Amino acid sequence: MLKFKFLLMILTKLMQRAINKNPKAAAHTQGEELIFQIQTASGSGRYYIVKNQRIRSHAGRIDNADFTLSFSSAKKAFSVLSSKDSTAAFLSAVGSKDLIISGDYAKVMWFQGLVAYL
Repeated sequence: MLKFKFLLMILTKLMQRAINKNPKAAAHTQGEELIFQIQTASGSGRYYIVKNQRIRSHAGRIDNADFTLSFSSAKKAFSVLSSKDSTAAFLSAVGSKDLIISGDYAKVMWFQGLVAYL
């Protein structure tokens, strides 16, 4: 659980660094405003606010997220989120029901696009 929580905290820094240092990542976030959350089935997680090419994160859950990635366990979440091939890991987790995606799937695809710059 601790590795999962640490990864979620560091994810904010990684995404913001990509936006600051990579013009393609900056262009990808231009004009985007959304809230998403990553959590476990037990409710542990963080939510992220993307606005004005800035990313902020907060511990806990939020009711009005544009999309939610809900993992079956912290161990599985860490495995998927830290995978070198994130797209394949996400698809595998969805197929095995270790990841349940709810909300706006277009925003999930946007997130996958941003993660590609990390």
